[in-house]
Order: sequence, then C-alpha cells, then structure tokens
Amino acid sequence: MSRKTELVKGDKKVMNAWAFYDWANSVYPLVITTAIFPLFYEAKMPEVIELLGGSFSRISIYSYTIALSLLLVALMSPILSGIADFIGNKKSFMKLFNYIGAASCLVLYFFESLPTLFQFGVILTANLGFWGSLVFYNSYLPEVAERKDHDKLSAKGFSLGYVGSVVLLVISLMMVMGAETGAERIQMMRYTFLMTGIWWFGFAQVTYYFLPNVDKGEKFTKEALYSGYKELQKVWKEFMGIKQLKRFLRAFFIYSMAVQTIMTMAQFFGTSAVDWSVGLDLDFSYLSPELSGEKLIVAKNAHEVVSSRMQVSMIVSIILIQLIAIPGAFLFSYFSGKIGNIKVLIVAVSIWIGICGIAYFINTPYEFYSLAAVIGIVMGGIQALSRSTYSKMLPDTPDTTSYFSFFDVLEKIGMTIGIISFGFLEQAFNIRYSVMALMVFFIVGLVLLFFVPKVEEEV
Repeated sequence: MSRKTELVKGDKKVMNAWAFYDWANSVYPLVITTAIFPLFYEAKMPEVIELLGGSFSRISIYSYTIALSLLLVALMSPILSGIADFIGNKKSFMKLFNYIGAASCLVLYFFESLPTLFQFGVILTANLGFWGSLVFYNSYLPEVAERKDHDKLSAKGFSLGYVGSVVLLVISLMMVMGAETGAERIQMMRYTFLMTGIWWFGFAQVTYYFLPNVDKGEKFTKEALYSGYKELQKVWKEFMGIKQLKRFLRAFFIYSMAVQTIMTMAQFFGTSAVDWSVGLDLDFSYLSPELSGEKLIVAKNAHEVVSSRMQVSMIVSIILIQLIAIPGAFLFSYFSGKIGNIKVLIVAVSIWIGICGIAYFINTPYEFYSLAAVIGIVMGGIQALSRSTYSKMLPDTPDTTSYFSFFDVLEKIGMTIGIISFGFLEQAFNIRYSVMALMVFFIVGLVLLFFVPKVEEEV
C-alpha cells in the first residue's frame, strides 16, 4: 500500500521515507554479514567443509558463497531494471528481494539442522535479497531529491542505517553476552537472526507506504520482458556517450572491490590475524596434546577466556566503526560541497590504501581498535559519496533504474572478484596476503579517479 500514486521530487516526507530504508536494511550487513553470524558460523562449522565433491576451508567456502550471490544479482539486475523502467514497478522488485532476504534471515535460526548444501543456500539467498533490493532502492535517489540534495540525502540514509543497525546490534550483544554458557550464547545468536529478519521486513513498510510505484500502465508479460531489454539497450547507448560517467564507474568498479570485501570479510580478519591473548596472564599449554587432568581444565578455561574476549572485542569494534561512520558520512558530504566529490573520493581512497598497509602488520587488540576507528570515518564517507556522485552525473532521465543497474552490476562483479581473491589467498597463503591484494585494488582505483573529466558543475 502506498500513500499516493505520484512521485514528487523534493517531497520531504518521501525523501525521509526513502532514507529510512537504510535504517530497515542495514541490520542485515551488520548483524548477519559482519558481527553475530560470523561468530556463530565459526563456532558451529568445522575447519574443513566437504561440499559438492570438494574440500574447502570454512572461510573460503563462505567467501565463495557470498561471491556467487553477488554474481547472481549482477546477472539478474540489468534486465529486471529494464522491466522496472518500462512498467514502472521498481518498488515491487525492491519488495521481492527485501522479503527474500528477510525470510532467509528467519531460516538462519534453523541453520544447524539444515543439510550442508542448504546451509550455504540460505546464506546465498539472504545476501541475494539484500543486494538485490538495493539495486532498486538506490535508483530512487535522483527521482526523490534535487541534484543539490543528493550528497546530503545519501549521507542521511547511510547514517540512519548506521544508527539503526547499532541499536539492534547492542540489543543482540546484551542477549548474547548475558548468556551464562556457550550453548546459551549460541541460542541467543539464533534469536538475533529472527530479530534481524523481522526488523528488516517491518521497518521497510514505512518506506513502501510513502514511496509509490510510478505505474506506466504496462503488464509484466513476455512483451514487457522484451521491452525491458530494449529499454536497457537504449540506456546503454546513452550511457556510452557520457565520458565522465564511464570513467567514474571504472574507478568505482576497482576501489569498491576492496571496500565491500573489507566490510564483508573484516570479522574473519579480526578473528584470524589478531592475537586476543595479548595482555592476559593465562596458561596456554593446552596446545600440548599430552596435557591432561587439572592442567587440562586450566588450559580449557584460558581458551574460553580468550574466545569470549575475542567475541566481545569484535562486536565492540564493529559498533565503534558504525558510530564513527555517522559523522564520517556527513563530513565527506560537507567537503564534497567545498572541493568537489571526485577530489574527496581521491582523499578517501588514499586513506584506504594506508589502512590496508597498516592492517598487514596488525597483531594486538589495541592496534585493531585504532584501525577500526579510522575505517569508520572513511567507510561512511566513501559509501555515501560514491552513490551520490553517480546520481549527480546522470542525465535528466526517467530510466534511473536502468542507469543504476550499471552502477550496481559493476559493484557486485567487483565484490565477487574481491571476495574470491580474498578467499583464495586466505586458503593458499594466509589472511594478511588477502588484505594486501585489496590494497592493489585501491591503488588502481585511485589512479583511475584522476582521469574522471571535470565538468562545469563540479562533482
């Protein structure tokens, strides 16, 4: 149900409702992708997983599953976007992916009892739902806001997402860490998956109430499928004639490989690369296979202390990143109005290069916290500014969904390449080499940003 049938650019209620979808959906990447589910996954899954005749490390098979979901989004979104522009039903597609993702979060509650193939199938559909809905959500930005408001509105959306996701994560953290035993903690984690699905589905209804379909009177038929394809072809020809747009997307394609891979796999880096026993006076001789009796009990207790410290510390660092990302998004938006979007993006990508270089040498929890604070600032800035920069470069067109499908397809293909590279290098060498590979992506993206041509209205 929608409040009205016409979309009026600049309507504050519509703009706020659009931004509110970030509040609804951002609990998925924080609670499921980044914070709680990875801890649950590492606790319940064996080091080596046998699947479809192959043997994989649990991190590599997880990364490959996420990459496959992104590839599917990249394959589907262009033609669905063409259909959405032809029929005017982009909100229906947005809802479809939203509900697939939210339902998958609910199914994660039963993760342990599912066959292995179905376990990774649910991980795939949850991620497919999240990223698929964003294709249509992002395309509304140039339709609901004037060009001068794109940076601020994009930053507002991401900021609402950071706040909303932190609210649910804090509630989840209180539940998980309030448990007295490991088994109770796992059960609380499972409840957080249910809460995520309900939150995402429920709060999205606010957006859907105010954000209407722009119905063009067409039906979803075979003819619409063909017309959607023709619509995409038309937009592609227009797109190829805009040099600034093409060159920006090349740069975005490369540096977003690294940004999104870091956001997706950061939890695994923290649990694998950081020594969480630093500063604790504990007996770690449990590593000896000959250990038994009272010493074995002491060693197991020491291991439990370190494991609990790691889990709490990882979630606290994630909350820190989200909170710092809020002023980061608005800070980058402010400077983009002063010196232009491209110059601010050049600064942001340069900082990311430094982050990757430092991450290679990270070992202690305190170093990890410091790096997390810096990540928070640039994470909020580069996400919000990339989306608004692209929207400001678009021509005055009704085919915004098709245009944004190019943005989203390149983002998903880039993420696929980045995550597969991360998983391959982690399995073949170690996780620190994975981070250095991401540094290379940032360097190439930085170089390409310098070749984005200037225009009269600086972006």
